[in-house]
Amino acid sequence: MGQLYFHCSNARGTLANRSGAAVADLAEARDHATSVVRSLLMTRRSEDWRGWVLHVSDDRGDEIFVMPFAFVLGKPH
Repeated sequence: MGQLYFHCSNARGTLANRSGAAVADLAEARDHATSVVRSLLMTRRSEDWRGWVLHVSDDRGDEIFVMPFAFVLGKPH
């Protein structure tokens, strides 16, 4: 598949991923996206991540898919 970029955004701003990651296929891209979200959830505990979305794009800037952080967070109890 190639080099993909994993940018995170909410209504207030964007966290840009400039280095990206080399992935073989969509399944690996999904797994990497999930890892990125989990990593952010672990490091910035005071942030309310429910409104965030991870955008996965290729080296031309074309969006491949989006992953709402809520997908990883799950439903609130």
